[in-house]
Amino acid sequence: MVAIEATYLVLVEGPQAALFDNADLLVVANALPFFNVTQGECPAEGKVALRYVTPVVLAVFALALYLHAQQVESTARLDFLWKLQATGEKEEMEELQAYNRRLLHNILPKDVAAHFLARERRNDELYYQSCECVAVMFASISNFSEFYVELEANNEGVECLRLLNEIIADFDEIISEQKYRQLEKIKTIGSTYMAASGLNAATYDREGRSHIAALADYAMHLMEQMKYINEHSFNNFQMKIGEQVPPFFCPPSLLTPPSLSLSLF
Repeated sequence: MVAIEATYLVLVEGPQAALFDNADLLVVANALPFFNVTQGECPAEGKVALRYVTPVVLAVFALALYLHAQQVESTARLDFLWKLQATGEKEEMEELQAYNRRLLHNILPKDVAAHFLARERRNDELYYQSCECVAVMFASISNFSEFYVELEANNEGVECLRLLNEIIADFDEIISEQKYRQLEKIKTIGSTYMAASGLNAATYDREGRSHIAALADYAMHLMEQMKYINEHSFNNFQMKIGEQVPPFFCPPSLLTPPSLSLSLF
């Protein structure tokens, strides 16, 4: 804009300067009928020549345009920074939400966590009210506390925990098999492994109760796996498994108790 104005002023103030003078003379000529020349009144008195007014007007216009452009650019930069900050905060919030969800899934099964996170859920509604038939299993290595010792030879107990981690990993590998798709690992508490079946519609067998049979079969598989671990690690771990099943799965003579506990040693 400054370059255009400079070129314009060079042209009109140089070769075409007569245009401004003619314009001033035309204005004076048109104003003559309204002035009394005999009394010394002059139409051109007090007027600034157009050739001097034009550069000032153009300079003011260029300054106003420059200030407006600076304001627009500053606003655009602030909008960009605010949008960038909002995007970063949104990503941090999503990462924190995903992290909290992972922590929650480590404590609760996914279906239970989704139930409590549902917005349409009533505050007094509990998860078990939506389940008709659920079986729960606890598998515990009863003498692991005797095996765990903190000595310099086993790196202050780290090797004992490493063996426990391998045992739990074996249990996880077994439960991930296709025939145990109805089962779900809940959590581990020390040397106790907790699993359940029938927690959702996809794993619940209303007719044949196959999810309960699968949990019992899984418990027997854990006993065989523990026997295999004892043979190859030269240990004598004892596995205790307790399974909680609903009353309608019990024999008729045992329908009175609310549930039946099967303990396998």
